Amino acid sequence: MVRQSRALAVFGVAMAALAVVCLAGLVLDPRLLGGQPIWAKPLKFSVSFVLYAATLVWMVSLVSTPRTRRWARRGGVVVATAGTIEMVAIVGQVLRGRASHFNVATPLDTAVWSVMGTTIVVLWVATAGIGVLLLRERTLAPDTAWAVRLGLAVTLLGMAVAFLMTSPTGAQIAAAQETGRLTTAGAHAIGVPDGGPGLPLVGWSTTGGDLRIAHFVGLHALQGLPLLALALLVLAARRPVLRDVAVRARLVGVAGAAWAALTALLAWQALRGQSIIAPDATTLVAGAALAAATGVATLLVLRGGTRPRVTPDRILEPQS
Repeated sequence: MVRQSRALAVFGVAMAALAVVCLAGLVLDPRLLGGQPIWAKPLKFSVSFVLYAATLVWMVSLVSTPRTRRWARRGGVVVATAGTIEMVAIVGQVLRGRASHFNVATPLDTAVWSVMGTTIVVLWVATAGIGVLLLRERTLAPDTAWAVRLGLAVTLLGMAVAFLMTSPTGAQIAAAQETGRLTTAGAHAIGVPDGGPGLPLVGWSTTGGDLRIAHFVGLHALQGLPLLALALLVLAARRPVLRDVAVRARLVGVAGAAWAALTALLAWQALRGQSIIAPDATTLVAGAALAAATGVATLLVLRGGTRPRVTPDRILEPQS
């Protein structure tokens, strides 16, 4: 499998090594940036890239035709290159003691952020390209095919949420008009400044909206849905209804739709300035409706799978 995309495999190993370095940084470097340990951001990105690269290596291996596989490998090289540039920028800013995201305080900071913005677009396009290639793949089992396709689609949705963070906020524009200088362009928090009180480790805001939550949830559908398909296959040994690949494919479809809806719900909640730990009644009702719809759809799929298949009655030949 690794042979199918060595660039992605090397990138994944490098990110795993970087994660270890970042863990050491958390222990040895007491500096804070934006209210969080300065090595927390590269740690989160490196772990995320390890999962991302490993999943894409597996997906590239699913491509059967040589010509299409070559294009998938090229897409993997683009992803690995863009991801490497992204991490060099993030770690470089950590070493300088500067913010990597949204930082336009100096010409160098602006250049770094511009490069990072470009790599985000390149990653999105390359991932979409691999997704298009897999849409054309006809050798996959239906449950695996839907897990891969929906996983990529929801991941692209999660990645797209990041673009909502890149425009200057009203407060930043007002500050720039007052001082004549724009130092920060964009934010992940809504309704409150970045760097305020947050959840442990992830740092998601506990006082306002935070687009990173929807970004994170959507991004990791790429791992979650294929793992669900694998789990259903394992459970099929004990649950007869799951032995039908069509039933497993429908369940993956239900999960994919629910995952996309949850990503959209979390983005909508954040854009209204609501903390993840303080949803209002509207958000709670929407979440309950999503959970109920997912549960009903799952039960309908399972009940449909347990019904005996109707076959035409055998026509008996008249006896003489």
